[in-house]
Amino acid sequence: MQDKELEVSREPRRIVRQDLHSEVLSALREHINSGRFRPEERLNERVLCDELGISRTPLREAFKVLAAEGFVTLLPSRGAMVTPLSRQDFDAIVDVMAHLELMIGRTATQNATDADATLLTNWQSEMEDCFKIADLRRYFELNQQIHFHFAHLSANSILESTYLGLNVKLRRYRYQANLNHGRWKTALEEHKEILTAFVDKDGERLGELLRQHLLNKAASVRSEL
Repeated sequence: MQDKELEVSREPRRIVRQDLHSEVLSALREHINSGRFRPEERLNERVLCDELGISRTPLREAFKVLAAEGFVTLLPSRGAMVTPLSRQDFDAIVDVMAHLELMIGRTATQNATDADATLLTNWQSEMEDCFKIADLRRYFELNQQIHFHFAHLSANSILESTYLGLNVKLRRYRYQANLNHGRWKTALEEHKEILTAFVDKDGERLGELLRQHLLNKAASVRSEL
């Protein structure tokens, strides 16, 4: 039996909270990450304003931030389009991040406390609950929190900022890899092993598991590039 693909919601997400700037950014990132907006797709300002219930000013401000993050490319007098990532660039970013994962794993365990172990254990448990109810959005948020926390525990600001910057470029591809239910289940099992290595303070194993986790995700999305 072939693994089924999780259905991406096509319902627009309207902005209802007071923090308009953050909410617009969050909604647009979510649509790009989930694949609702595809690479090279032009983002129609009028349609988006209607869907999100906002004016063009906050939308255009969000486009500027997303352009700086690499999510979109601004088109003179024509709005913005989702930035495509070439196979060559994808492979180059993955190669660099794979080395960073090794460094992060080796150093994160040296600075970890019991409180960190408890925090990541709780996040892992919540991720498992999200998997059971197919809440991919919240699962991915927790997933990113875990990886970012490892990077933070490296206590190396250059390593952390480089990792976070490169992760932005791959975020939507990592998200979309889990749209395949079989791959999502495998990724969750990999995270269980990652947590065990972290709790055991086995930095060498943690680094290798993080590296392989990234490479497995990359392999699952290459066919889409």
